[in-house]
Amino acid sequence: MGRLSGRTAVVTGAGRGIGAAEAKRLAADGANLAVLDLSEERCQETVEDIRNSGSKAIAVACDVSDASQVEAAFEKVAESLGSMDILVNNAGVIRDNLSFKMSEADWDTVLDIHLKGSFLCSKAAQKYMVEQEYGKIVMTSSVVALGNRGQANYSSAKAGLQGLTRTLALELGRFNINVNAVAPGWIETEMTKTAAERAGLTMEEMKERFAKNIPLRRFGRVEDIANVVAFLVSDDASYISGETIYVAGGPSSSVI
Repeated sequence: MGRLSGRTAVVTGAGRGIGAAEAKRLAADGANLAVLDLSEERCQETVEDIRNSGSKAIAVACDVSDASQVEAAFEKVAESLGSMDILVNNAGVIRDNLSFKMSEADWDTVLDIHLKGSFLCSKAAQKYMVEQEYGKIVMTSSVVALGNRGQANYSSAKAGLQGLTRTLALELGRFNINVNAVAPGWIETEMTKTAAERAGLTMEEMKERFAKNIPLRRFGRVEDIANVVAFLVSDDASYISGETIYVAGGPSSSVI
């Protein structure tokens, strides 16, 4: 029996990367999974991997920045899996540029998906969690919440998520709902590869340039984030709430 046996978990942006790793890890710990992404097709590989491991999983299409889609998605999860115990807000995009070049559309897109999307999903999930007086919510922030050149939109969204985490922890604690955040540093993902390409670098060149500033001297793996999330949504972390855990290979201020 895994430590999440009988629990239902929702992971947004779980079609690939960190979200997929989180979904698979929670399933390995015994949870039933709702894998959310923009389309069911984008979820299928993650869902199949989970099912092949012997756990239950469903694919749910959802644009997390659209309130009506979020409501419909969470109703589907509750109907299909029977409960709503764990939410991991992971969906995100990047639209990097220097602030004076950044378009309003690129600002809105990043804030809407990261920050508004996490708010909408948390709002939808907490209805079920409050009723059952149990829940775990994890936001995905970033070391970039501390500021980073060319990422005014992303930095603002990720800093906002830390404020949202603390606020929801204050509001929902009396219902036995824990709310925390993870703040990854440099993690080797498709999104990081895209960022490298926008900067005219290969992934290996980016790793060589930035890993020298990381005390552990390497980029993180998606499993490094999934392992921390798995702890935070377990009852082993039942007295931790309102915190942001930096997972960056060293002190957060040293890796940007």
